[in-house]
Amino acid sequence: MYINHKDIEDLALGATVLGAGGGGDPYITRLLAQKIIQKFGPVQLLQPFMVPDEALIIPTAFMGATTVLQEKLLNGKEAYGALKMLENYLRSKAFATMPAEAGGLNAIIPFMVAARAGIPVIDSDGMGRALPEHQMSSFHVYGISGSPMVINTEQDDYILLKVKDNYRLAEIARSLLASTGGIGNMAGYVMTGEQMKETAITGTVSFGLKLGTAIRKAIQEKGDTFEAISQVTSNSTYGRAIKLFQGKITDIERRLNNSYLRGRAVIRGIKDFSGSECIIEFQNENIIALVDNETAALVPDIITYLDAETGFPLSIEQLKYGYRVTVIGIPTPEIMRTESALQVWGPRKFGYDIDYIPLEVLEKFRAIQRANKGFLEKGGAQG
Repeated sequence: MYINHKDIEDLALGATVLGAGGGGDPYITRLLAQKIIQKFGPVQLLQPFMVPDEALIIPTAFMGATTVLQEKLLNGKEAYGALKMLENYLRSKAFATMPAEAGGLNAIIPFMVAARAGIPVIDSDGMGRALPEHQMSSFHVYGISGSPMVINTEQDDYILLKVKDNYRLAEIARSLLASTGGIGNMAGYVMTGEQMKETAITGTVSFGLKLGTAIRKAIQEKGDTFEAISQVTSNSTYGRAIKLFQGKITDIERRLNNSYLRGRAVIRGIKDFSGSECIIEFQNENIIALVDNETAALVPDIITYLDAETGFPLSIEQLKYGYRVTVIGIPTPEIMRTESALQVWGPRKFGYDIDYIPLEVLEKFRAIQRANKGFLEKGGAQG
């Protein structure tokens, strides 16, 4: 399968959903990627089983505060430069690159790299969505070192990091970005084809593309975007999407803290959710959704927004007071819900004193509560 410039448009739509509210708005990245692919040609999307075990795989990604990108645009060469610098250090050519995360603009970056380098992109990633810290990756969870890593800074310096511990690597990288303009692009988490097959979340790029195609068609045909997403997710390693809430944004708080975008969105219910309130707290990405103070969804399951009027997926950066939104949840693949994975990206890693509960379990509990409430409102048992 080859990805052309038109496919990138659908991939960007799907990546916005998998961004879980964050991951950066892929709009500018999409335009850059389309321009590069038109110049260098379509990029092969390779299934993991087609990759030789001994092949050298180098993921590539954007790093830093995506809000900075609104003022400092990428030129499309940064991550490619980091890849070439790391190849020089390793004295070996990459067989393929792949996304570090399937959500937001990082679903697009590897296609710009691959088009320039003339290599494939592997249909897998390390997060299955977007997450705010680099060690929050299945590569880290299942034993891959992030080092050596090359970072191309906003000032176009190339810096090689060799750090034994992935947590310390993320800490150093974040400090580096904070002192060099807040953003950068990286090549790291070097692995063999065999290691990629053992640690990556597979099929996430093509899944994002399917999601985006379904969303585009639903919008063009004035259909129901949520139903389109629900159908795609039902036939995937992700679970069927669930409508968590629908309402009008009455408050939105955002603050930049140590390169993280933190805050919350408050939504007052409309239609079936009239009389209820939803609060969503985020750290770059949506972390927890509360409906009437009861937990409705938790990281690592995906919490994201659709414009209730147009059906377009929305990021946190696009939310504004008065917007009418549909909040949806998508269960993540089982590889993201193991005990070892939850120790890296579960709710407690974000400071919440609560264990992870799968989205579909929470939804069953909420359905029972709704049924009981309706029963009582009708006067309870007759006779």
